[in-house]
Amino acid sequence: MNPTQAERLMVAFVGHVDHGKSTVLGRLLADGGLLPDGKLQQIADYCERNARPFEYAFLIDALSDERSQNITIDAARVFFKTPRRHYEMIDAPGHIEFIRNMITGAARADAAVLVMDAQEGVQENSRRHGYLLHLLGVRQVIVIINKMDLVDFNPERFEILKETFCGYLESVGVQAHAVIPVSAREGDQVVNRGLHMPWYTGPTLLECLDHLSKPAEAAELPFRMAVQDIYRFTRFGDGRRIIAGQVSSGRLEQGDELIFYPSEKRARVRSLETFPSGGRESVESGEPVSLVLEPQIYLRRGELAAHPQHPPITGDRLKVSLLWLGQKPLHQGQTCLLKLGTSRVKARLQTVMRVFDSADVLHGMEKSQVESNEIAECVLELNRPLAFDCAEDFTDTRRFVLVDNYQICGGGIILENLPSAENSWLRSTVAQRGQKWVGGRLTMETRAERYGQTPCLVIITGRKGLGRKRLAAALETRLFNDGGLVYYMGIGSLRAGVDADLKQSQDPEERREHIRRMAEVAHLFLDAGMILIVTAVELSHADLQIIHTVTGADMTRVVWVGEKTTDLNEDLWLPDDIDDAEAAAQQVQNWLA
Repeated sequence: MNPTQAERLMVAFVGHVDHGKSTVLGRLLADGGLLPDGKLQQIADYCERNARPFEYAFLIDALSDERSQNITIDAARVFFKTPRRHYEMIDAPGHIEFIRNMITGAARADAAVLVMDAQEGVQENSRRHGYLLHLLGVRQVIVIINKMDLVDFNPERFEILKETFCGYLESVGVQAHAVIPVSAREGDQVVNRGLHMPWYTGPTLLECLDHLSKPAEAAELPFRMAVQDIYRFTRFGDGRRIIAGQVSSGRLEQGDELIFYPSEKRARVRSLETFPSGGRESVESGEPVSLVLEPQIYLRRGELAAHPQHPPITGDRLKVSLLWLGQKPLHQGQTCLLKLGTSRVKARLQTVMRVFDSADVLHGMEKSQVESNEIAECVLELNRPLAFDCAEDFTDTRRFVLVDNYQICGGGIILENLPSAENSWLRSTVAQRGQKWVGGRLTMETRAERYGQTPCLVIITGRKGLGRKRLAAALETRLFNDGGLVYYMGIGSLRAGVDADLKQSQDPEERREHIRRMAEVAHLFLDAGMILIVTAVELSHADLQIIHTVTGADMTRVVWVGEKTTDLNEDLWLPDDIDDAEAAAQQVQNWLA
C-alpha cells in the first residue's frame, strides 16, 4: 500500500482508570504482529529485572511513573497499519486529574474505543469520557467490555453492562458502533477469537476497526479559512496585502469570490500563494495558503473566509455546551477570553441554563456557577460578533476554548446562535404591538381578496448609481396600470419626516433604528393590503433580519441590482446594465406574479 495514498484513521482509546486501555492496545499490537523486532522481549526483560508480572500495557506506557504506578499519564500515540488502512492510535489517560490530557488526545480522533472493566462495571470516567466524546464530536465509538476472565467469561454479565452503558451513551447523543467482550490478558476477541467465549459471534476488535467508516472528507465541506495574519512588504516595493491562513474545510480556486465574516467584506481571489512552491491554481482543506485579493480590502486576524453560497453563522449571543476545568468556579457574570480558530473575543457568562457533573449528565442541576469538571449548557454574551458554525461536521469552526488568567480553563461546542439583546427587544415590541393593535372589521386578507393581490414588501437594493429608483418607479407604474394597489417609497423619503429626530449620521445604532422605523411604516402598508416598493442602499443580512422581525419574512421579497457587496441573500438578482428600466420592471413583475 502506498503510504501517501493509504486511508488514515485516528482512533482514541479512552475509559476509566485501570480498566485496561493500554493493555488492550498493547495486545492489539502484539497479536497483530505490529511490533518492532525485539520489543516484546525488551518488555519481558524489564519485568523480570523489576520482579513484576509481564504487562502488555508497558508496550504503550513509556514514562517511568506510568510503569511504576501502572497508569497512563500522558496521551501516547501508536502507529500501525493493516491491509485496510493506516492507523494512529491515541492511548488517553483515565485519571480525572489528567482529564486535560484525555481531551487533548481525543480532540482530533475520527473514532474511539471506550474500554470498561467487566468486574467493576460502569464507573465515573466511563460516563465522563462517553460524554466528552460527544462534546468533541466523535461519533464512531466501539465499546470494549474488558477483563471478562475476571467474571468467568459470563455472557449474562456482558449483556447487563452492554444494555446499561449503551443506554447511557444514547442518552448523551452517542451511538455505539459495536460492543465486544474482551480478555486482553488472555488475548480473546482482540485480534484472535480465543476459546473462552464461543457464545460471542460478532467481530473482533481489529475486524471492527477495519469496518469503521472514514468520516466525510473536510475537502467536501463548504470552504472555511480563518485569517491568521496579514503581511505587507512595502519596504521591498510590494504593495500587495497578503492574507495568510490555513484552509480548515472545502476548496478554494483562483478567481473565487469570498466574504469575510463578521465584517462581511467581499473580494475576489486574485492569486493563491504558497511557500515554497509559489503560485497555485487551487488549495483544499489542511493546506496553508496566502491570498491576494481584488480589491485589497482591509481585514483583521480572526475573520472567517467563506464562499457566498455557504456562509457561516454570525452572532454575539451563543448557546453552548462547555466543560469547565478551572480550579475556581465559573460564576454567572464572569468574563473570559473565548478563542475559536484565530478569533479572540471577550465572553461573559450571561446565563447558566443547567449544570451536571460530567460523570452523571442525566440529572441536571439549577445553579448560578459551574464547578471544576462540571458540564453546563450556558448562554455566552460576546463583546462583538463572532463567525462560527453549528453543524457537527465543522469541528474547527464550532469548538472553542475559554481562557482565564492566561490559562485554558474550559472549552466546548456551540449549540445555537441566539438573537442579540436588541432583536430580543424588537421581538418583544412587535409582540406587544400585536396585543395592543386596534383595527376595524376589515382584515388584511379581506382587503387582499377585494384588491386581487397579495400584500407584499418589495425591497430593491444594491450600490448607488445603478438605477434602483428608476426601476422602482417603473415597477410601480406597471403594477398600478394593471390594477394593482401599489406605492413606491424611497427610504430617503423618511429622513425629513419619520426620522427627523435622528442625527442622520453613520452611527450603526442610528442605522438600525432607521431600518426599524421603515419596517414599521411598511407594516402599515401591508396591513392595508397594499404592495409597497422600497429602495435602499446595500442592505445587509442584519438589516433584513430587523425587517423580517417587524413585517414577517413571508411577506418580503428582495431584489439586488448589480455586483453583490454585502452578505444579503436576495430573492432575485439583476445585472447593473438596467438602462432600460421598463424591461427590468417587466422582469420583476413577471417574477412577482
